[in-house]
Amino acid sequence: MKKVAVFGNAGGGKSTLSKKVSEILDLPLHVLDKVQYQSRGVAVPTEEYQRIHAQILATDCWIIDGFGCMETLWLRLDAADSLVFVDLPLYLHFWWVTKRMLTGGFNPPAGWPENSPILKSSINSYRVLWLCDRYLTPKYREYIEQAKSIKDVYHLRTPLQIEQFLTSILLQRGYANDSDNTTQNNYQ
Repeated sequence: MKKVAVFGNAGGGKSTLSKKVSEILDLPLHVLDKVQYQSRGVAVPTEEYQRIHAQILATDCWIIDGFGCMETLWLRLDAADSLVFVDLPLYLHFWWVTKRMLTGGFNPPAGWPENSPILKSSINSYRVLWLCDRYLTPKYREYIEQAKSIKDVYHLRTPLQIEQFLTSILLQRGYANDSDNTTQNNYQ
């Protein structure tokens, strides 16, 4: 795992997962929300975002968390050697977006640009949840089915599978004693 794309619907815990994988594997983490948006949620120009995204893809190793835009999504998935698809039941995505919105004023969400508008972003996430589930998630599922023969694919469908995935990486890296502390209670 040297080039890891973490993707899926909003509110699935991708940023938390990506951060942990980055720490375990000692790979640079690139959070697309922080590349695509400045402080207070102001979007960077599309050309600048695409340029930065291309620079990241050209490096030898990375973890990229998030969606970005359609123009860069498929490029990133093609360039990755490992795909981590967070595909939880839709009700969990809704619950975790709600939980993030309620706690965001006290504890800013992981991976969000500084001073992001929590309420506005959360309302947008609710809209995106339906659209992604209906149109993009089926394409993700097709893509990973085809990619299984040439890439490492991790299709995570439950919080338990997320914890097991993290534990398996820890075990591979020789951190067996730390696995319970690292994953426990993060996806409940």
